[in-house]
Order: sequence, then structure tokens, then C-alpha cells
Amino acid sequence: MRTNQKLKVGLVVPHIFIHRDILPRVIFSPGNLALDLANGLETENVDVTLFTPVPAATSVQNITADMSYFEQELTLRGDTYIDLLKKHPFTFITLARQVQAEIIAKAFKAANDDKIDIVHIYTNEEDIALPFAGLCNAPVVFTHHDPFNFLVKYKNVFPKYKQLNWLALSEAQKAGMPNDTNWCATIYHGLNSDRFMFESNPKGDYIAYLGRIIEPKGVHLAIEAIKHYNETHSAPIKLKIAGKHYAGHGKDSYWRETIEPELGQYIEYVGYINDDESKQDFLGNARALIVPSTFEEPFGMVTIEALACGTPVIGLNAGATKEIIRDGHTGFIFDKNNPELIQQLAETFERIDTIDRKKCRNDFESRFTLGVMAKAHKDAYERLVTKSRDPL
Repeated sequence: MRTNQKLKVGLVVPHIFIHRDILPRVIFSPGNLALDLANGLETENVDVTLFTPVPAATSVQNITADMSYFEQELTLRGDTYIDLLKKHPFTFITLARQVQAEIIAKAFKAANDDKIDIVHIYTNEEDIALPFAGLCNAPVVFTHHDPFNFLVKYKNVFPKYKQLNWLALSEAQKAGMPNDTNWCATIYHGLNSDRFMFESNPKGDYIAYLGRIIEPKGVHLAIEAIKHYNETHSAPIKLKIAGKHYAGHGKDSYWRETIEPELGQYIEYVGYINDDESKQDFLGNARALIVPSTFEEPFGMVTIEALACGTPVIGLNAGATKEIIRDGHTGFIFDKNNPELIQQLAETFERIDTIDRKKCRNDFESRFTLGVMAKAHKDAYERLVTKSRDPL
């Protein structure tokens, strides 16, 4: 590292949803995380430039692509970005890929012009940047936000570039890449410490589910467990389900056939919750959050949102949940393949109050704050920049 100079980071978020007018209206956690990371790095005395195809809601320097043709096309059609995506996804993706490639090229040029020390490609369009990373004179590091083997377009290409610099969201996420992938660090996500407040005295007598309502998220398992509990206990408890379902979207029948018929006195759908005030109320007043995902999720933001509120978490040993939750201390983890899983989950509802909610909050503050996340990124950047400048 050069002494007496700030580290200069180019944080690249190529996704159109980072747009300051779109992000508040869609589910796009990587976009929100990128904006938080930019702010957190500034607090760590890092000089951050955010490269996005469209203007983002950020206080750091924001370099964007030329969106004039894209916007002309929208005007001619009378569509918004989201309208075009829904009506003509191929057209949207074609135009989006063009400006995504442009903004990645701008970041690499800035590095080659010695304006930034390191380029961090932060979201799931990084497959555009992979083959060109070797043309950048500065280190390039990549973060992916899905399981690496989740989509064909990614799992087909990522292993070809395993020698590049990779940051993992969790140890679980690494399982989707070859064993000899060049992992530079594992960095968990983080939240502003004051975004959610500790709730020592929850007012609700319910178990909460918050997330997308799709089969891999295991909502049906939570329903079965609540039904089993209420069949075997005189004092029933409720399951409150919050999130987005996909009834009417393509061939998705999970909501209509599996979830909706179960709604009733003790199983309630409360709708889609996106704002922090509603999340605070929903998570903070729950006896526990249940995260019954059966697939290999690379992280799971709702889990640390619950811990920030002091709410313990019940989850399965799938993906990163088993890394986030300290079994017996901040919640309970169960084997997703155990034939007695439903009974185990139901029995846990009775003993969840043995978890100290203050310990949940303390664990959040020590492991999952924005400050922890930003510091870990800065450390990883400095190691890579130093390594790139060391003489052979």
C-alpha cells in the first residue's frame, strides 16, 4: 500500500435495479447492500467510487453509463423499466447487458488510468467482467449473491475463472465452486446497527416467517410444524407469514395449492413487508423467526434482521443458516433430512423462550453490523492491492 494515501475502490453494481427510482420498489438485496457497503467504506476512510449503469441513491461519487438509447426506447414504447421487463424481457435484457458492459469497461479504464486501486464487481452480472478482468492493471475482486451453481448461465462459466479473486458470502456458498477456487475472504453481510432496535419484551405470541413464498424456502414445513404443535398443545400459537407469493406468475402453483388452503385461525398471511418500521414490528414482537429453507442459501438477510431485534431463529442445516445461528444460543438448527423434523420443530416452539434475546442482539452486534462488514472488505482490498504491488 502507498503510505499516506486513501485506498481508492471502484465498487461496480451493474444491475439496472440499483436505479434510485427503482430500488425502493423491488426486492434487490444486493443493491441495498452495495449502497450500505459504499457508506461503510467511507466511514473506514476509503475513497469509494460507485459504478452503476443508472443513477443510484448514494452520497459517494457515482459514475453511470450512457442510458440515452435505453431511455428513448422506453419513451417510444410508453413503458417504465419494470414495464419493459415484464412485457418484453428479452429486449430489456439485451439493452441492460449493453449498459452493464459499458459501466464495467469504465471501471476497468479508471483502474488502468490509476484513478482507482482496486475494482470490486459486486452483483450477479459479473459474468460480463470475468473474461476481461485480466486486461485490468489493478486487482479485480468478485462477489456473487446466489449459490454459484444456481443458474446455468453462471455455473457454466464461473469454474473457468476460479483463479480470479473471489469473496464468499459464507462457507456454505463456497460449496458450489471447485475446491481450488481462489477465495480471498469470507465476509458475512451486515446491517447498520441502529436500523433495527432490540426488543426485550415481544408483545406477540406467534412464530414469524418472512421471505419469498416459494417451495425451496420451506414455508410448508413451518405450517406443518405449527399444525402439529396446536394438535398436541392446549394453548395454541400462530404462524404469521409475510412475504411475496407468485400466484399467477408462470407455472408457479405453490401458493395456490400448498399454502393458501392452509390459511385460517392459526396460520395467517399478513402480506408483503418491505419497510423497516413494519419489519421491526413483525420481527421484534415474534417469539421466534422460522427459516425452514431446504436449499443452499448463501446467506439470508432476514436472519440477521431478526437477531438485530433480539429475536431467536429456528432453522435447518441448509446453506448459511447453520453458520449464522449459534445452535442453542441464538436459536436452534435441525437436520432437514431427519424424518422427525416436523415434530422437532413443533417441540422447539415450546422451548424457544429459553433463548436469551439479549444474546441474540449481542451476537448481531459482534458479527453482522455494517461496520464489521465494511472493515472486512477494506482488509481484503488492502491485502490484494499490497500483493499486486509487491515485487516478484
